[in-house]
Amino acid sequence: MGRIGVWTVAFAALLALDGVDAYSFTSVSPWRVSTKSGALASASMRTTSSTSRGMTMSAEEEEPKVEKFSLSSLFGGNSGGGATSTASKPNLRNMGRTLEPHPSVRPHISPLNSLAPGVDHSGPGALPVHPDVRSGVLPNGMNYIILPNRSPPGRFEAHLQVYSGSSDELEPQQGIAHLTEHVAYMGSRKRERLFGTGSQTNAYTDFHHTVFYAACPTKTPRGDAPMLPMALDALCDVMEARIEPSRLEKERAAVLSEMTMVNTIEYRVECQILSTLHRENRLAKRFPIGKESLINTWQTDDVRTWHRTHYRPDNVLLYIVGDVSADEAEKVIADKFGHLSAEQQATGMKIPELKVEASKLADALNAGTVKSAQSWHYPPVRHDWCVPPDYANSSKELEEIEERVAIDKVPDYDIHLQDHYPLDDDVDTLATEELVPGKKIRPHIFRHELLQAFSLHLFAKRPVEPVKDLASFRRSLARRVALAALQIRLNVGGRSDDPACTFVEFNQLDSAREGCAVCSLDMTAEPSRWREAVGKSLSEIRRLGLHGVTAGEMERYASALMTDAEQLAAQGDRISHGDQLAYLMETVSNGHTFMSPEQSYHMTANALSQLTLEEVNTAARDLCSHITGFHSNEPGADGVVIAVACSPKTADKDGPTYCDEERLVAAIQEACQIEVEPEEDVVVPHTLVPEEELLKAMQENPPKWEGGKFTDGTPDTSAEQLTRPFTLRRLGNGIRVGISRNDAESQRGHLRLVAPGGRDAEKRLGFKTGSLAVGARAMQEGGAFGPWTREQVELFCVDHLLMVEINCNEESLMIDFVFPTTNVGNVGFGDDVKLGITGTEAVMQIVREILVGFHWEEDALGRSKQSFRSAHEGLQKNLEGVSTERIMESMTGHDDRFLSIDVETVDAVTLDEAKNAVMSQLLPSELEISVAGDFDVEEVLEMMYKYIGTVPADANAEYRRELPEGNKGPGSVPKLEVPGKHLDLELPDSDPRAVSYVAGAAPNMWGYLADGSTVSEKLLAADTKASDYDKRRRSHPLFANIALSLVSEIANRRLFSTVRERKQLTYDANFSLTGFERLLGGWFLVTVTASKEKAQQALDACKETLHALRKTNPITPDNLESAKRVVLNRHEGELRTTGYWAMMMSGLQQESIPLKGPLSVTDFNAVVESITSRDLQLTLECMGMEENELYTAIGKTVQPEGVESSEDDIVKASPMMGRRGGALMMKNSSSKTSPLNKLGGWVVPPSKSQ
Repeated sequence: MGRIGVWTVAFAALLALDGVDAYSFTSVSPWRVSTKSGALASASMRTTSSTSRGMTMSAEEEEPKVEKFSLSSLFGGNSGGGATSTASKPNLRNMGRTLEPHPSVRPHISPLNSLAPGVDHSGPGALPVHPDVRSGVLPNGMNYIILPNRSPPGRFEAHLQVYSGSSDELEPQQGIAHLTEHVAYMGSRKRERLFGTGSQTNAYTDFHHTVFYAACPTKTPRGDAPMLPMALDALCDVMEARIEPSRLEKERAAVLSEMTMVNTIEYRVECQILSTLHRENRLAKRFPIGKESLINTWQTDDVRTWHRTHYRPDNVLLYIVGDVSADEAEKVIADKFGHLSAEQQATGMKIPELKVEASKLADALNAGTVKSAQSWHYPPVRHDWCVPPDYANSSKELEEIEERVAIDKVPDYDIHLQDHYPLDDDVDTLATEELVPGKKIRPHIFRHELLQAFSLHLFAKRPVEPVKDLASFRRSLARRVALAALQIRLNVGGRSDDPACTFVEFNQLDSAREGCAVCSLDMTAEPSRWREAVGKSLSEIRRLGLHGVTAGEMERYASALMTDAEQLAAQGDRISHGDQLAYLMETVSNGHTFMSPEQSYHMTANALSQLTLEEVNTAARDLCSHITGFHSNEPGADGVVIAVACSPKTADKDGPTYCDEERLVAAIQEACQIEVEPEEDVVVPHTLVPEEELLKAMQENPPKWEGGKFTDGTPDTSAEQLTRPFTLRRLGNGIRVGISRNDAESQRGHLRLVAPGGRDAEKRLGFKTGSLAVGARAMQEGGAFGPWTREQVELFCVDHLLMVEINCNEESLMIDFVFPTTNVGNVGFGDDVKLGITGTEAVMQIVREILVGFHWEEDALGRSKQSFRSAHEGLQKNLEGVSTERIMESMTGHDDRFLSIDVETVDAVTLDEAKNAVMSQLLPSELEISVAGDFDVEEVLEMMYKYIGTVPADANAEYRRELPEGNKGPGSVPKLEVPGKHLDLELPDSDPRAVSYVAGAAPNMWGYLADGSTVSEKLLAADTKASDYDKRRRSHPLFANIALSLVSEIANRRLFSTVRERKQLTYDANFSLTGFERLLGGWFLVTVTASKEKAQQALDACKETLHALRKTNPITPDNLESAKRVVLNRHEGELRTTGYWAMMMSGLQQESIPLKGPLSVTDFNAVVESITSRDLQLTLECMGMEENELYTAIGKTVQPEGVESSEDDIVKASPMMGRRGGALMMKNSSSKTSPLNKLGGWVVPPSKSQ
């Protein structure tokens, strides 16, 4: 997780590190590729995975004996483990004839691992299994797991996992797993039956597996028919896929477009890292996207042969999680999948030579791989482990696993692809160096003209330890405490006045996709300071490894783990299906025990009550052993350390920015000789606002409540009455307050403070350009107030599990807090615990101090400027970023409000200018605070009354600036000039890529256009024959907001159908709206990626789609109904989150958003259902979609001067989720990315297909 700033201090890392019970599921695989499919697939892809949790495995160690193989004897028929297997229907197609055995079927360990039939969970210290989980095996060998779950009610998810991914591909099949995934799901007729039901479907391919899923309501929206049989029909259809030539051609085009679409510099860095990290196994040569030369040649028999080889019942696992009956689900599973057989699949393997090679591969992967030795979910690989010196004595089971993975078990087959093959990329031979005898390092340097920062990635690979009993569970908790302590040190203590590192993270996470645990250091720095950054980061890791954690750190992070476990237990069955399923899949795949949140809570309490400082420090020593071992007087780790450095390309080999393998190794060795002292504990306050200070404030500024006032027609609310679904009031000092109770996220809350203005105010009030944005980031990077230092405040936030994020956008300054609502910062456990204040009260104290006691610091401004400089420089080297920036410059006439802030502008901002700009926005009369969470509303009102109500009404009045006369109305976006313009842009890059844009004028999200007119007014004027009912509907304050949401959904579906499916020009095309709330007007933007040769065609196809939507192929009732289901389902799902409630309440009482009020929440469903196709057609006419109104652009890469490359040198990428740069892409985007998406559990928030 990247550092979001000071108070945030990456505490989420604590809750996910080496996790067993942290339901934190936000990992995105940069090497995973996804099918853009689904009944309601939007512009985003769903990628889901998690860190490791749980325990136990079951293994059969028989040697493969194909002639004696029997599915019934291998999988146990109907027996075992509480699982129920149901007799399946006969396969009539095969009656009367004997089929040959499938060439790839071999006996293997059960993929159910700890949930396999017959596994004993009653031994001493064994962790308990979730009481509601149901697992079983059909007679044909197909495994399934069912978990009834009630959040949200009336929905379920079904995921079909095929235990074959890109790592299972033969030499002439590189990329075929991904292509087959596309063909199988996109060609499914039964999947299409889910369209219009409010379902989401998608699929993805990774190293180790291919997964297809359907997330559905339990009943059809019309007819009330059960949806589980329909969903499983669609998934079974994948197993029996018809490989049709027309579908193959469509998906071939999509995959080839996908290659160029996502071939970003970030992905190329990932390719370098992964190919170095896994040089000793297949993963280095089997990226899911594959080889373009092969993809272009495959015919239906090639795809069919891969499909029939791997899509067989004994090689899949079906997960069902949701509001279902386990008994009924088992019956449906048997009914839908029971007729499948591996033997029948074998009849479809039409290429004899591949049939023979598949059999050889099956023999090889069953010996000498972590897949056969530890978990059938893992890829068929071995690893060069790097473990602590005494590792062999730490775990007998892990020693046995290591023995079973010995490479000499497969002498006649190059299972690990160590030989050179014709299709291999040309790479430098990676030499493993010995710093001193027994201390090995494998260095690699990647240089590229698009890189602007230096980064170091240091790895040690270790076997995954199955967490299956209290002892292993306690060891996992000890690792989490040690890792949390180190991460906080790196983020808090390591952020000096002039930090060498711009980002640093140390972690160890179990990775099922790689079949190992990856211990990683990831660090970025300014290129000229790379040596200093290496020294600082490695010294901090050595400090932990040599001296361990302090008693204060042990208490702090153990308490945090206990609080987190308590929150999860309180949430119980309110954890969402998606989170439960991701946790279940990752737990099962790594052989851990799958526990319920309540069981996990009790086990955590038990383990922490026994956990000692010595155990934590032993874990710290082991975690850091590969780095501490480089010291001349310390024993080295057993194995090789992998070091990958990425840096900008430079011709000056003697300059300070240049780094090669020799200098990198020398810098690492030098850093590891620096002597380090033990960490000293910091005194952390238990409260930031003492009681006597609060009493004094109440005497000097007596608080009072006033009623809420609204501009959407809602009557004013009482100053005393509690109302549902929220209570809306104002304090006497002018601050608007909205409070809502939401227990869907147990013991958690979200507070949002909004100050209207943003960069629009920066311009209109005459502040220096960039001062408000740079100042907001400086506030994020600072954090000292009152008598407390920044470090004390940050650790206070850590103790109270607070996350704080401060942002300045075009129209507001926003401060978001995520916090626990229970007592936190507790000391001790059980009966001896001393309770701290609640997280809610801690947040109120910080909000108060921000308004009345914040200290502005030069070093925080320096870190802010560094962040903006890096962002701007990165934007200039990003094709999508620079393209959107240029089209925005063209549309706005270079209006600074909507452009990135360049380095010269950033450097010119002084501390006083930043302070004055930000504090001018924090005037009580302008502020609104919205808070939602699992709390007692009256208690929160009382806290708000004391802490916020006592802020003086004239606080920060000395910073106030008045708008000039004639400029006091609402701000607006610039009016677009007609005719529009076309731009052609070029970015130097050795790899060919292109992106096209179509943009034009649009209303803001409440229907206001740039000239101040509204969508409702325009519709009333255009539809002169509208009935009184239609006029009333269209006059509703929420009407335009909903209409625009529906238009966006329909436009995305049309673009997908036309540009991708029919014309086969792209993998993905996306329609988005800027979604301003306060500024009048906005823009729409269509983004489409394509090959350089097809960029113009793709742009023309997008224009054609928009024209057809308005004129020749208008919106149909079916289009509308499908879009309504998407919008309503998304709304219903998000209502379960506190962040969504805080967002909805923000602006309800602000005059700057006149149409937003309580009706926008209470009437949401009714307004959605009332919208007609005619409404949407008229709404489309409010956008600038005429040919002469469009602004278009095509951005292409060009070869840098002096660089020559052939097609064979191009690294083709798999898709990564990320938000593109520029103001146009800052709205309506649910996906974000850190500078470097990471492997083995490094995370970015996922984006789900809607």
